[in-house]
Amino acid sequence: MYSIGALSKRTKVKVPTIRYYEDMGLMTQAQRTAGNQRRYDKAGLERLSFIRHARDLGFSIEAILSLIELQEHPDRSCEAANQIASLQLAHVREKIKRLKTLEKELARITKGCSGDGALENCYVLASLADHGLCDKDH
Repeated sequence: MYSIGALSKRTKVKVPTIRYYEDMGLMTQAQRTAGNQRRYDKAGLERLSFIRHARDLGFSIEAILSLIELQEHPDRSCEAANQIASLQLAHVREKIKRLKTLEKELARITKGCSGDGALENCYVLASLADHGLCDKDH
């Protein structure tokens, strides 16, 4: 059995986050000692590791809840899990696309500023103040 502190150290998930996951239904409520301290078993450790990895991959709480629901029914097809993962992949690809657009715009803005002039003529500040100076919408 693990205390919440020990579980936190093993999974590198902060204690308040573990409590939050319990409140959200991602983690089952921990058993309590006579002193009302939370105690987690190996299944709790495995569940929290699963959640942490899913969060590291950017899955939403809702998606993780769905994946946990699927995990609790091993006799079902994995198609639904694949659909959830595919949707997350699409979200990540869209974020990458937006970040590449931001990268290009920031590179253009910084290239437009020599860095040695007076602030009143700074292209970076002017670009941030006037979205019309941007090359593309972002």
